[in-house]
Amino acid sequence: MSIRFQADNDLTFAIVKAVRRREPAIDFASAQQSELGGVSDPEVLEQAARNNRVLVSHDMHTMISHFRDRLAAGRNSPGLLMVSQKAVAAEVVEAVLFLWSVTDPADLHNQVYYLPSLVQHVFTR
Repeated sequence: MSIRFQADNDLTFAIVKAVRRREPAIDFASAQQSELGGVSDPEVLEQAARNNRVLVSHDMHTMISHFRDRLAAGRNSPGLLMVSQKAVAAEVVEAVLFLWSVTDPADLHNQVYYLPSLVQHVFTR
C-alpha cells in the first residue's frame, strides 16, 4: 500500500503539481480537489484522517499544535509533513517522492516530519 497525500490549503500548488508530474502514480490530492478552502485546521486534520491521507502543510504556526491536540484527545492521524515556506520546492518534491517510494504508510502514523530534511518531531502521549 502506498502513501496517499493531502495538500493543506496553504501548501504551494506548484509542489503538488511537480510531484504529480514526476510520478503520476502518486495519489496527492490538492486542497481545491478536497474543498479545504476556509476549513479549520482541526477539520483539515480530521478530513485527512478520514481519507487516510498524510497531510502536507506550510502552516508551521498552528498545524503542529492542532496535531498535538488531536493525538492528546486519543485520535489518530496518517501523519503530517511540514514544509517551510522558505524550502526549495524541488527539494520538497524529491523528499515527497523519496518518502512515497521507500516508506510504509504505517511508519508515518501519528508522526510529524519536516521536509525536505525528514527530521522527525516526536510527541509523547
